[in-house]
Amino acid sequence: MNESWMQKWEEVKDILICPVDLETYFTSDEILEQKMEVMEIGNVSLPSGKVIVRDPLVFLNAGEKPYFVQAPKGDFPVKIAVVKSEEWGDRYAAVKVEFTKEKPVLYREALIGIENLEDLNEGDYFGFMVDAGLGCITDAEVLPYFDKFLTEVNVENVYDDYFAEQFAQSYQEHPQNQRELGDWINWKIPNTEYHIPMFASGFGDGGYPVYFAYDEKGEICGLYIQFIDIELALSDDEDEENE
Repeated sequence: MNESWMQKWEEVKDILICPVDLETYFTSDEILEQKMEVMEIGNVSLPSGKVIVRDPLVFLNAGEKPYFVQAPKGDFPVKIAVVKSEEWGDRYAAVKVEFTKEKPVLYREALIGIENLEDLNEGDYFGFMVDAGLGCITDAEVLPYFDKFLTEVNVENVYDDYFAEQFAQSYQEHPQNQRELGDWINWKIPNTEYHIPMFASGFGDGGYPVYFAYDEKGEICGLYIQFIDIELALSDDEDEENE
């Protein structure tokens, strides 16, 4: 990230505001006749406040850059908004890290500081890529411990040989809103006190936006991952039915 990039970001940042009030996913019992439910899955460890959101099995590697916005430091509760659809099944529509209890009034996309900001249009976003059906939230200071674990665990396939059992156990202990193989864990890196929540990503592989939420005073109050734009997904389904 350099000065020219920051200058360009200041010019275009309002284009990257989330058009959806994501907090409603966590406060509404129903959205467009789709029932909603909120799960609390424990805390995420953010010792430096330099947040990283990635697919933990494919794109979480040494050297990953955190978002350039400084988040609060500490351990913060993580919640998942579940849309309970007869057509889709139980899907994780959004994930929230709650920094404060203040109400969000604005959601700006979380960026690393190297994105190409030219030719942006309303509705565009950068997001993070998912290729193993999972997302996670962690911290730049935690990442070296994750890398060390991957080196020491010494398995051929880290999901099949390690994480699959963790997810299955999560289902056994918390079956609500999970499939039998498990859809979320709040994993503590062995021999540390650091927690990395991992969770199924909406409809699976693809690109998903991440937003920092700001309260009416302009202070950061949360981080939100939007996996499903519920209204957009429903309108797309209606369009397909009408074709």
